[in-house]
Amino acid sequence: MSLSLGIDLGTSGIRCSVIDADHQVVAMTRGAYPDDSAMGWWHAVVEGLDALSAEIGAEGMDAIGQAAIDGTSGTMVLVDADLVPVTDPLMYFSGGFKAEAAQIARHAPEGDITRGASSALARLLRLQGLDSAQRATHMCHQADFIFAKLTGTTGLSDENNCLKTGYDVAARRWPDWIAKTPVNTDLLPEVHPVGTPLAQAGADAVAQFGFAPSLTFCAGTTDSIAAFLATGASEVGDVVTSLGTTLAIKLLSDMRIDDAAHGIYSHRLGEAWLVGGASNTGGGALLAQFDLEDLVRLSARIDPTRSSGLDYYPLPRAGERFPVNDPALAPRLTPRPEDDVQFLQGLLEGITRIEAQCYEALKARGAPDIRRVYTAGGGVQNPAWLAIRERMIDVAFQIAPQTEAAIGSAILAARDGRG
Repeated sequence: MSLSLGIDLGTSGIRCSVIDADHQVVAMTRGAYPDDSAMGWWHAVVEGLDALSAEIGAEGMDAIGQAAIDGTSGTMVLVDADLVPVTDPLMYFSGGFKAEAAQIARHAPEGDITRGASSALARLLRLQGLDSAQRATHMCHQADFIFAKLTGTTGLSDENNCLKTGYDVAARRWPDWIAKTPVNTDLLPEVHPVGTPLAQAGADAVAQFGFAPSLTFCAGTTDSIAAFLATGASEVGDVVTSLGTTLAIKLLSDMRIDDAAHGIYSHRLGEAWLVGGASNTGGGALLAQFDLEDLVRLSARIDPTRSSGLDYYPLPRAGERFPVNDPALAPRLTPRPEDDVQFLQGLLEGITRIEAQCYEALKARGAPDIRRVYTAGGGVQNPAWLAIRERMIDVAFQIAPQTEAAIGSAILAARDGRG
């Protein structure tokens, strides 16, 4: 029996998932980052794989035939020819790279995803500046670094991780304008479609973890796309909406849609596209008003069948990305009623109204009709919120059966890792 392995490098730690041919989970383990370094990522992966070996045994490890890795989008590090990090990594949430953004803006097309002081390409320019001895030979996204550690093969990446670094996913090449910036293009990886079989397990990984020498590692993806795959969404018109700290929406489309003014961008997934964006509304806007215990207590008293009569645009602070990209957009949270139950209901209805506007923005730009919406994230634990969405949005909702990114990466490997 051939098993598939997925490794997810998340914000706070890693998870390893093994699935069988029917996509049923055989084992799931995790590892904690000991520190914020790239080698900290590796030590967490070692912890997770050691735990996996203890759980499924030598026979199980030997039965893993294909694997894929996902990581946080835009997290990167510079390494030398021996895969030794020559800089500390910069995480996906790092920003403030104004000087680098100005250098990019002179050459990047208007509205390009690489523009801005927190773009992944600006992050790469900052890393170059930190490598004063110019020892770097490769820029590795987080998933690329672990792929290289497990295969011994450097300089490879996938289309999803490279999108925000400037890779042209339509032409499937690095655009010519990047060479006009101060970016050292020799550091840029060779990019492959997600799921492409790329390299077998390295001799060191075979000896350390008990992998079969024939284990094939495929081009990986980002953690959010791996989470999309974990839900089982697979048809054009399928949507995965995460009700987390923010409201994130991804729709599987047969056409690419990009609209920077509305915060819409597309990842390539095979011959289809994952279209969507992330609003700053969501659980973070709720927690700016109530603590978690109050949210649970007050939500239980909401009658979701009736409208609160309030018209809010809940944000934790000024600034919105999707369905409109406006860094100065202020929250709308007045008038506030004396009744906290009514106030919370108004917030939930406001978030739901924004969700509906996101779907409308996608539809207005040519997205396919929505088949169904898989709901993920912490919001699925709030029955009142789910009922409000059912009342206010005319789509078919269902709770995502799985949302673990490690499972999604394993599914990616199972689907494409065998050629």
